[in-house]
Amino acid sequence: MSEPTTTPGEGFHPHLHDTAHRPATSLRTRLHHIRADALDGDTAQSGGMRRFAAVSGKNVGSEKLWMGQTHVAPATASSDHHHGESETAIYVVSGHPEFVFLDDSGSEPEEVRLRTSPGDYIFVPPFVPHREENPDPDDEAVVVIARSTQEAIVVNLPGLYALPADEG
Repeated sequence: MSEPTTTPGEGFHPHLHDTAHRPATSLRTRLHHIRADALDGDTAQSGGMRRFAAVSGKNVGSEKLWMGQTHVAPATASSDHHHGESETAIYVVSGHPEFVFLDDSGSEPEEVRLRTSPGDYIFVPPFVPHREENPDPDDEAVVVIARSTQEAIVVNLPGLYALPADEG
């Protein structure tokens, strides 16, 4: 494993912005290496957190997948939101973020709080309103997110509530 790391435009990775010296190549015919310092912050956002795209239709030409990181500052909660038609998988990298949603399967809606640790996973079904919280007063929480759509769909909401069945 002593192979050197790649740089944009080298070997198998197409340089997305320099087409003057190479023929136009489909983004879907090559592997893409997205460096940690090259994540794209120009993506859908919710208050209290910051999302960074790594794999997206815009960045690498993906058609069915979005993947990136979310950082939640210490002692912060995101806005209530959902991700439209996207299924979302979350992997906790650092911190102890909490994921809050409204369970309306009983006679009365009940707020549920999922407390996580590094290495844990969360699955968020389409159209389920939720929020992320980081109760730690000192350290940010970082998670990796994968979505079943090529861009990050974020619908910010005025509160945490169950959507009517015909919307989800």
